[in-house]
Amino acid sequence: MATNLSDLNAFLAVARAGGFRDGARLLGASPSGVSEAVRRLEAGLGVRLLHRTTRSVVPTEAGARLLERLGPALGEVEAALDVVNGFRDRPAGTLRLNVPVSAARLVLPRIVPPFLATYPEIQLEVTAEDSFVDLLSAGCDAGIRYDERLEQDMIAVPIGPRVQRYALAAAPDYLRRHGRPAHPRDLLGHACLRGRFSSGTVMAWEFERGGELVRVEPKGPLLVGIGAATDLAVEAAVAGTGILYLFEAWLQPYFERGALEPILEPWWQAFSGPFLYYSGRRLVPAPLRAFIDFIRGLPP
Repeated sequence: MATNLSDLNAFLAVARAGGFRDGARLLGASPSGVSEAVRRLEAGLGVRLLHRTTRSVVPTEAGARLLERLGPALGEVEAALDVVNGFRDRPAGTLRLNVPVSAARLVLPRIVPPFLATYPEIQLEVTAEDSFVDLLSAGCDAGIRYDERLEQDMIAVPIGPRVQRYALAAAPDYLRRHGRPAHPRDLLGHACLRGRFSSGTVMAWEFERGGELVRVEPKGPLLVGIGAATDLAVEAAVAGTGILYLFEAWLQPYFERGALEPILEPWWQAFSGPFLYYSGRRLVPAPLRAFIDFIRGLPP
């Protein structure tokens, strides 16, 4: 049975997006055209690939099996076709990155504009989320993660600041009303604004000074999803709701204008900066190779 590659791409987009309208948007096509492509694929295969309801579109068991194998396979097809890019004067095509929200906010803004100015024929697609993903099955060329979160069999390239710190902060009004902690353990008596990873794990707060490591799990009135809802916690801290533990670079603008004050700064723990990572098992597409070379040429 001959299967149209565009029909496979349509199924892949719809399954990933969870709907025909969003899948069509990813492809730059019409929903009706994408729907027809999926129907054509199902008719040719003789099996239903998607459960369709008025609220959602989800893969059937057969569709899930196909999706699992199709993402990496189409990625290899794209990489093979991208070899032709090597014969162009300038690399072109689409570069898809999966990054944590913190990297989208703190690392990429200083990199993306000059990169796109240097390579105007490259289109960059960035998905920001803080859950673990399989790059190939998600259709991404590369991701950004911190070293302890790198996947196996991946090649890692440093990107962004090589040393970062977690900072502790509160609004001046909160500190006037509740006092300033003198030791990390004092946080157990304060209202703290905490974050929870997509896995469900609530982030512990870690501190270090003179070789002494302190790990605390304070309580507080607000718990937010790390990444998507972090700005809510920041605004709550500015409003005087409690104490916040977050990337120093994220909080720096608030320190500079006096909306937040640093707390226990000698205890702030440093950690290594993020890495761009990508699979070593496939050809490196020309847009990704250009991006790698670009970040390697940036000043530290």
